[in-house]
Amino acid sequence: MAPLLPTITDPADLRRLDREQLKQLADEVRTCVLDNVSRTGGHLSSNLGTVELTVALHYVFDTPQDRLVWDVGHQTYPHKILTGRRERMPTLRQQGGISGFPQRAESPYDTFGTAHSSTSISAALGMALAARQKGEDRHAVAIIGDGAMTAGMAFEALNNAGVYDDINFLVILNDNDMSISPPVGALNRYLAQLMSGQFYAAAKHVGKSVLRAAPPLFEFAKRFEQQAKGMVVPATLFEKFGFNYIGPIDGHDLDSLIPTLENIKQLKGPQFLHVVTKKGQGYKLAEADPVAYHGPGKFDPSVGLVKPAAAPKKTFTQVFGQWLCDMAAEDGRLVGITPAMREGSGLVEFEQRFPGRYYDVGIAEQHAVTFAAGLACEGLKPVVAIYSTFLQRGYDQLIHDVAIQNLPVVFALDRAGLVGADGATHAGAYDIAYLRCVPNISIACPADEAECRQLLSSAYAQSHPVAVRYPRGAGVGKEPPLTLDALPFGKGELRRQGRQSGRRVAILAFGTLLYPALEAAEALDATVANMRWAKPLDLELLKQIASTHEALVTVEEGAVMGGAGSAVAEALQAAGIAMPLLQLGLPDRFIEHGDPARLLAGVGLDAQGIRAAIETRFPEDKA
Repeated sequence: MAPLLPTITDPADLRRLDREQLKQLADEVRTCVLDNVSRTGGHLSSNLGTVELTVALHYVFDTPQDRLVWDVGHQTYPHKILTGRRERMPTLRQQGGISGFPQRAESPYDTFGTAHSSTSISAALGMALAARQKGEDRHAVAIIGDGAMTAGMAFEALNNAGVYDDINFLVILNDNDMSISPPVGALNRYLAQLMSGQFYAAAKHVGKSVLRAAPPLFEFAKRFEQQAKGMVVPATLFEKFGFNYIGPIDGHDLDSLIPTLENIKQLKGPQFLHVVTKKGQGYKLAEADPVAYHGPGKFDPSVGLVKPAAAPKKTFTQVFGQWLCDMAAEDGRLVGITPAMREGSGLVEFEQRFPGRYYDVGIAEQHAVTFAAGLACEGLKPVVAIYSTFLQRGYDQLIHDVAIQNLPVVFALDRAGLVGADGATHAGAYDIAYLRCVPNISIACPADEAECRQLLSSAYAQSHPVAVRYPRGAGVGKEPPLTLDALPFGKGELRRQGRQSGRRVAILAFGTLLYPALEAAEALDATVANMRWAKPLDLELLKQIASTHEALVTVEEGAVMGGAGSAVAEALQAAGIAMPLLQLGLPDRFIEHGDPARLLAGVGLDAQGIRAAIETRFPEDKA
């Protein structure tokens, strides 16, 4: 049987195939996904689970004229393969290669750029209403996972969409019983009840026997509502929002998917299709452990993931997870909170050891922050484990519910700085800038693993909100202490004393860039301070250094606009100190995916770049 995938350069080629050929095509797409992800790393389980759905959508809808909006977008590798990017898949998530998420600049088939969850329904509704306003006959389809349906934004969009009965709008709930961590919450329990036992078997039978005959769906609903749909999903939540609910159907059965989508395409008004898929579908190892295969690195598909030998260095995430368990054993008031990132944020052991003090609130960052505030009001000590990029989604709650009330919530900000292959959407570039302008909040920037543990203890000891920011992966490998001793609040340290003649520059380092700053300083014979805190600044140390040096340089792995360097500039101005200041940090542009070390070097934040910037700005006195 001749391969079909090499003949598909865009979805128009796909639509020319006979329906009987689509199963073969789906198998080839699945193999293509597995082969490429095993070589580059990336999201695997979610993409294996959406192959048939992707094939069916591009077969039925006239893409890109019809808009497909993928929620989160980590399941769009089959979509990329079928939309002209198959030959570029070996560059997936590599610097200069294609993104692991939809990007409008990458392809006209990527109708909406995304990588955070629960935005698809809002965006697709905007597109559907824009089509109506412009008099264009096209469809808008949002594909959202059951995990992303736990976020309030998805329901805000459903509530808005349900009143428009004259738009071509479809929401597809891709129900795979998983987000990243195991699913939580009442909505997931509701879906699980709908999918259980004889209910699912009956629904599949109805779908195959009735829908394959492909009568108009309104006739199907009229004839069988009481006997089938009314019994199976009585008064569904989604119908209450004004949607016509269809399903559930098997998301891997093209013989059910395609006629169902073809019939829905003829209907006006908001439609809701519930499909059931399996993460890791077609690759037994991923089916058995979809969490492990959610975002693997490179691996041999014939062998699967191999448990690595003990890593020579602990990651910052592991340091946090161990600290959390140790502090919880010491203080019964501690509670740990995660917005559906148990594994990514290092809370697996904490949940096992302290299940009654562990809260996974689902993909609901706004709720996570205010929930922590409520716990803090009652005398508990909440620690919110959250990625820097995801705390952005709870910013109003951070200000209104935590900071204004000055509640002692600790924010453990993982993935601060550049994150590499996930690119601009996941970079923790803005937390110093967006946090330091908020009253009552302090920001700690540990330089290594040992300081991370110590500064977490410092943060926990405070009676006001404190964020501790640390990067993905490991640092220099400095072994954390076994104790829970804290470092002094708001105090830095002098790490290297430079000479008293010549250039006389002092580098003020915030976070893990201390170490490349020290390397640059060795070549320049410059002074280096490990500032540790972006807020409050150690003003005593700053003034001392300013009084004995001719120029200052700030270094941070965060946005240079409004960041720690800006805080230093403001402090100098307030103290009436006028002296040259060079601020080094992430530039005012989004930095795309690639190897983190190469990305940092590309923006001059490695040792060589720091040295070059200082030598350019402050040439050595030749006198």
